[in-house]
Amino acid sequence: MEWWAWTLIGVGVLAVGGLVAMLAKTAPIARRVYESQLVKTSPDKWGRVCSAPENEEQVAMWETGLRWGEEHRAVCEETSVVSDGLRLYGELFRFGGEKCVLILPGRCECLKYSYYFAEPWRRAGFNVLVVDPRANGKSEGKYNTIGVRESGDALRWVEWLVAQGMKEIWFHTICVGSAAAILAMGDPACPPEVKGLVTEGCFTSFRETFRRHMMAEKRPLFPVLDLCMLNVRRFAGVSPAKAAPIRNVGRLKQSVLFLFGERDVFSVPAESRRLYARCASPDKKLVWFPEGGHSHLRLHDPEGYDRAIIDFVGGDRA
Repeated sequence: MEWWAWTLIGVGVLAVGGLVAMLAKTAPIARRVYESQLVKTSPDKWGRVCSAPENEEQVAMWETGLRWGEEHRAVCEETSVVSDGLRLYGELFRFGGEKCVLILPGRCECLKYSYYFAEPWRRAGFNVLVVDPRANGKSEGKYNTIGVRESGDALRWVEWLVAQGMKEIWFHTICVGSAAAILAMGDPACPPEVKGLVTEGCFTSFRETFRRHMMAEKRPLFPVLDLCMLNVRRFAGVSPAKAAPIRNVGRLKQSVLFLFGERDVFSVPAESRRLYARCASPDKKLVWFPEGGHSHLRLHDPEGYDRAIIDFVGGDRA
């Protein structure tokens, strides 16, 4: 064998050895990142509390939402369903009529967080169902599956609403809740009572938004990012790509209102436009908000936010 062939073999061995050593070193880091973000590692994690008490905007939204919940406590009913063997909990605010919105919050959030987004729906004449996603609040579960199994949970809640006599059902979703709703709405099993979706800060894929979170925190991407996605497959047993909205919006036939922020650094405008263009809905609209970061759009323009929803779904009882 020529000397250069031996040289190439040696370089290859060193490269493989270096990669193996790097993976051995970073795998525990990726495991810790994955568990901190997507696994309920203790009973008190992701409870019915403010998810970011150090963030002034998050606290303001939380406290405003709590006041809304207390104001309408007289029409609130606690309820639950079983989905995928898990007991899931929710609250239905009955304002009358046969229309209802199901609010699906973002990662690490409970049903009390969803109170903040309920007012435009009340004004539009809808009942409001807020829920604890699996592994959040009082709901059972250990793993966040990035919308895959949560889509089945959403359909179970829809079935429950249909049984309650609701004839028009909409989703209002924030961040990862959008992945679950879009996957559910494109499922052949989705009931015809589901008429539409209002989505805030929807990402194209969880990998993309998680990458941007890591970049914002100045964390090294390779190979931790892909190891985290592999951990989703290994421990939660689902493919992160399955619920990617960019992969599923082409199946939607229901009405869709996209709400995006020009300052969103996680669901960035370029990706948001790509998602909107891919959506197959014959009745779709995109509304931009110049202020407000990811999931915080309503805080900076509550009347504009509420009006966009009310005008799209129709009706205003004020």
